Amino acid sequence: MPTLHWIGKEKVMNHHRDVPFRVLQHRYGFDRNGETAEPAGSGNKIIHGDNLEALKALLPEYEGRIKCIYIDPPYNTGNENWVYNDNVNDPRIKKWLGEVVGKESEDLSRHDKWLCMMYPRLRLLYSLLREDGAIFISIDDNEQANLKLVCDEIFGTANFVNNIIWQKKFSPQNDAKFFSDNHDFVVCYAKNKSLWRRNLLTRTEDQDSRYKNIDEDPRGVWTSSDLTVKRETQKDIYPVLSPSKKEFYPTKGRSWSISREKFLEFDNDKRIWWGENGSNMPRLKRFLSDVQDGIVPLTIWPYTEVGHNQSAKQELKKVFQDAQSPFETPKPVTLIEKILWIAVSSDDIILDSFAGSGTTGHAVINANQQDGGNRKFILIEMEDYADTITAERVKRVISGYGDTEGIPGAFDFYSLGKPLFAGENQDFLNESIDAEKIREYIWYSETRSRYTRHANGNEPYLLGTKEDTAYYFIYEKNALTTLDFDLLGTVATKALQYIFYADNCLLSPEFMLERNIIFKKIPRDIKRF
Repeated sequence: MPTLHWIGKEKVMNHHRDVPFRVLQHRYGFDRNGETAEPAGSGNKIIHGDNLEALKALLPEYEGRIKCIYIDPPYNTGNENWVYNDNVNDPRIKKWLGEVVGKESEDLSRHDKWLCMMYPRLRLLYSLLREDGAIFISIDDNEQANLKLVCDEIFGTANFVNNIIWQKKFSPQNDAKFFSDNHDFVVCYAKNKSLWRRNLLTRTEDQDSRYKNIDEDPRGVWTSSDLTVKRETQKDIYPVLSPSKKEFYPTKGRSWSISREKFLEFDNDKRIWWGENGSNMPRLKRFLSDVQDGIVPLTIWPYTEVGHNQSAKQELKKVFQDAQSPFETPKPVTLIEKILWIAVSSDDIILDSFAGSGTTGHAVINANQQDGGNRKFILIEMEDYADTITAERVKRVISGYGDTEGIPGAFDFYSLGKPLFAGENQDFLNESIDAEKIREYIWYSETRSRYTRHANGNEPYLLGTKEDTAYYFIYEKNALTTLDFDLLGTVATKALQYIFYADNCLLSPEFMLERNIIFKKIPRDIKRF
């Protein structure tokens, strides 16, 4: 398989493993009643912080759980005039490149920088994606070729689904030097294409209007399709006779798509259309009643179906009224909605780690309103407008704006907290972190399920039980802990297997094996994502 090489690649290929795990710090919850200090508990999250660290922070709870990822990363156009720098010249990215890539970063082209920035983020996104999930990435010609090769490497060439063309502009650029740039791409990869199933799209009135009933067939309206296919063998090349006694063969290089027996069966059933005078080349009738389930998505998305950049700007202007938007090329809500209709079911989780103006959150709320679904969104934005624009837009969608009524919904807003591990090599637990955050991390690491604080005062070290396994985190900030017979004497929970985290263990391997006890040393054996 061809692979892409760039300056700094070897430094970033495994960088996602070295990214510090930070806890998410809850800032406020929001629902139709406004902000609250307590979590809204809806499952919707908006996170302010570097998306590399935010993605790492999501792993314990969401690894392998995200059904659909949509991202609109920097296109790397070289334009430095936008508030949102689209050429990877943000000071934080430059600092990160200097730390990770080292002196080589001084010689990087803007394409090298973009690839160094994207690679570890895509690796983490891959880990978060469900086995039957898919990722959709907006991009233009500046990095589309590079993105395709990088995704081939991370997701696998066999999991490439399609390169979708989105008509982002509704009028030609008459002042263009070469060609009028009227489209972007939406690159789609599945985590495992053999498991991913796209949804059919709802039929439109325009599509249904093509079905007529010229011969007043009692089975309803129909349209006709070609009965021939490109010839691969000499099979199914036979003469057929029209009602007007005219003989037909398949055209040169083609054969009939069905056998002679099937043709006669269809003809007797009046499923063959010979034209109004009964002497045209035969075609197969396809009834609208046979295709009511929906239509297969196309790879060309015109603005008439999914909107364009200008309509997206108008959406933002309507939400924020006279406020100046920092986004030159926002994405329309209808574009993201189409991805949702194709890629998710009514209770799936959608992630956008380059959230920008919050279009994905807006689209998810809209979709839930339209079909009564319970989809969840996770939005990540590193810029300072994460609260004032990204979250604010979602607030206004929920509360209502202008003459637009609000839509029921809620979310929780987070920032990135302190690292869970401390020390130059992340060798120690950060004792300034609340112990419950550590317990939560370990529970997610072990069970991939939601953590509920254990309230049994007789067993303060018990994390919980799952699938006949009891988990204990024996941790004290200011003292070493030991798994010994005294501690075992406090265990009251019955289980088939026990997993204990502690600083030390005084039990023999033979004793633990007999009683299905597993010891994990703090912090060495605390799983690193």
